[in-house]
This record gives sequence, C-alpha cells and structure tokens, in this order.
Amino acid sequence: MEQQQFKIVIADESHQDFARIICDEMESSAKARGTGIAKRSPDYIQQKMREGKAVIAFTEDGVWAGFCYIETWSHGEYVANSGLIVSPTFRKSGLAKMIKKKIFELSRKTYPDSKIFGLTTGLAVMKINSELGYEPVTYSELTQDDAFWAGCKSCVNYDILMSKERKNCMCTAMLYDPKDHYEPEETTQDFKKHSKLYERFMRIKQWKLLAPFLKHHVEDQGGVVSKAGHLQRNGGGKHKSLFHFFHLFFNV
Repeated sequence: MEQQQFKIVIADESHQDFARIICDEMESSAKARGTGIAKRSPDYIQQKMREGKAVIAFTEDGVWAGFCYIETWSHGEYVANSGLIVSPTFRKSGLAKMIKKKIFELSRKTYPDSKIFGLTTGLAVMKINSELGYEPVTYSELTQDDAFWAGCKSCVNYDILMSKERKNCMCTAMLYDPKDHYEPEETTQDFKKHSKLYERFMRIKQWKLLAPFLKHHVEDQGGVVSKAGHLQRNGGGKHKSLFHFFHLFFNV
C-alpha cells in the first residue's frame, strides 16, 4: 500500500471551521485511553489558530488529519505542545511524529528561550519526544503555574496527582531546555538503549500510584488486600540523570 502523504501547516483563520471536530476527537481519544486532558472549547482552539500558535494536518485531498497547539506558562518561561490529536483514520501512519516535529519547530521559533515540556502516559510519545531532544524529568522541573495544573482536573487520575502534591502522577514528564540540553542524537540513542527499562518503569509507577487507591476501594467494599512485595529499583545506564530520575520517583 502506498504511504499516505500529508500537508502540515501553521493554522490560521481559514482553518477555524475545523475547531469543533478537533475538540470532539480530543475528548473521545482521551476517553478511549482512560486518561484525561484539559478540555478545550472550539473558541479556544480558534484563538490559537488566529494567533498562529497551532499546526494542522491534511491529506493531499484536503481531509483533516491532525492538530496540535502551543500554550505558555509562568510568563513564557515554559511552553507546552498540547492537544496533539490524529484522526483515527490516519493513526499509525507516522503523522503524530510529523506534527510533533512541526509544532516543536514552531515553538522554538516563537519562544526561543522557553523550556518546552510535556506529560504523557505513552511510550510512543516518549520515543517521539526523545527524537526531538526531550529528556525525562521529575515534576519539580515543570512549571508550577496553578493554571496549568488546573487543566488536569478533567483527568481520571487527578486524585492521584493531588495526593502526591503535584510531584508525581501516571504521566511521565519530559523537558527540552534550550539552555541546557543533550542533542537529539544522544536522547534518541538513550531511548533506544533503555526503552525496555522505561516501559517497566511506567508499569511499576502505575502500580505504585494506584495501589493505595485500590486498597482503599477494596477495604471500602469489605475486602482484603494482599501484601505487595518490595520492588527492585533497577536504574543506571542513562547519562548521569537517569538513575537520579528513577530514584527521585520512588522516593516521592
């Protein structure tokens, strides 16, 4: 089968009619994953388009295929590439990677001194971010802007986030710091080398964060919770911060 070709452009006023379908697809995709995202209105998406802070993808025939936009926090110190969505028809085509690259380039051009960060529950997104030069970090390295964290209220895991005082949750945090970063070749190689470790880490993380909530739920239902064994803390390998990153997580 011939590979689908896409056109990815900076969104503008001419694309505002796509705002509703974009919002609907964001919501349905979040429900399917079992996680949440900050809900956005069509008006908000249209505003991003008018400001030139979004990219939109189409097929060669003009069919809408994907979208992503830029948000700024802490007076522009931090930038987030938010709301990445690909139409179900075109998933697993490599389009998400192309959109991430385009919005990353737009972010670097528009906010050259800002730290670019993201939160994700998916290993595939971690891989894409690594190829752009992002590194996994602890939540303490992200914006502490209350407005950003308020956007997590629509997520099913919000109670976990708050129970950890916004220091940890189901998502993995990743950051690109223009003033202190490794080259994409290095972060890409690191991800390839440690992808299995990241995958295992994410599974362990989910269990450790969910366990207290499952325990309370079972006890509320009059059940019994079996005692969990200690988890082996295997780290190491990544340039000096990887083990430190794991160590901080397990001690949050």
